[in-house]
Amino acid sequence: MHPDTTKYNNALAPADRKIADMLAKAIDKNLPEAENKIWHAHPVWFLDGNPVVGYGKLKDCVRLLFWSGQSFDEEELQDEGSFKAAEARYTAAKEVNVENLARWLGKARDIQWDYKNIVRRKGKLVRLKQSP
Repeated sequence: MHPDTTKYNNALAPADRKIADMLAKAIDKNLPEAENKIWHAHPVWFLDGNPVVGYGKLKDCVRLLFWSGQSFDEEELQDEGSFKAAEARYTAAKEVNVENLARWLGKARDIQWDYKNIVRRKGKLVRLKQSP
């Protein structure tokens, strides 16, 4: 885990820190090739410069966000925003299903939309990877 992510997690309330630590460890385990850094004030993991997964503290939960999650075909993930993102929200660590999380992280590697170049393409998303 990147030191800045550790610092972010340590600043959370104990229950939220437990969720964040669980998410960060699972992401690092399942996406060892991903670059982790704080981006827009939240921990985010990137593959080849493209954001794929991150989390952040919201008012009443910790939100796990997959930038290409709407393409995962996972009913447990809820659509977020007007692009292709999807999310899961947690209020307790026991709500995190590690099997689902591992599957979603595999899909985050295999199914990607090009967020890295969204500004250059004037808001148009292009599919980078298809599921195998």
